[in-house]
Amino acid sequence: MASFTPIPAIDIRGGRCVRLVQGDFFREKSYANDPAEMARHWEAEGAARLHVVDLDGARDGLRGNASVISRLIGTVRIPVQVGGGIRSKTTASEILSDGADRVVVGTAAAEHPETLSEWLDTLGVEHLVVSVDARAGRVATRGWKTLTGRDALAFCQQLANAGVRRVLYTEIGRDGMLDGPDVEMTGAIAQILKVIGSGGVSSVEDLLRLAGAGAEGAIIGTALYEGRLTLRDAVAAC
Repeated sequence: MASFTPIPAIDIRGGRCVRLVQGDFFREKSYANDPAEMARHWEAEGAARLHVVDLDGARDGLRGNASVISRLIGTVRIPVQVGGGIRSKTTASEILSDGADRVVVGTAAAEHPETLSEWLDTLGVEHLVVSVDARAGRVATRGWKTLTGRDALAFCQQLANAGVRRVLYTEIGRDGMLDGPDVEMTGAIAQILKVIGSGGVSSVEDLLRLAGAGAEGAIIGTALYEGRLTLRDAVAAC
């Protein structure tokens, strides 16, 4: 099996570490008051990378947890990728300057794909991940609240043509549900560009299926926080 990285998620709302179900802000569960402490915990458990999302930023388009995320980045030694509310190249550059390894951009890329070459020139191809969030194969934006008519797979091809190297694919309907990831679509995207799978991961078997489909990693959230899967087991298996 090619190299595959299990990546713990740290979703932040109002400065706290929380999880949502299917991106629904009314279905929130809080897990920790200090996201930086949670980051150190996952690093100690063997994480090779962290996935941090500013949920307030994703919804509102303004970074609501910038200082919390900056502090988090500074407390760990492993690479951190940051998403949520990154709607401008200036904001993306600021996050990289804070020490993030990658920025994850969704809405800005989906709504203005013609600007992607500028983003790549400014940030560098390895520092930009485009988030492809979909419901039933259609791209969603603005914190998953707006469903477009754009086909997710066709969008991935457009991204590849623009020079994007890596995407994060989430099937929104599976997010937080613990009923398995969308392996088929993840595999189809892996034929086009590098892909990190997300949504529904609940077991080592899910991770191995994603790896077998060609994904280079997977985001794990609820399964870790609810004790369905340990990061140590995930890392050992992958």
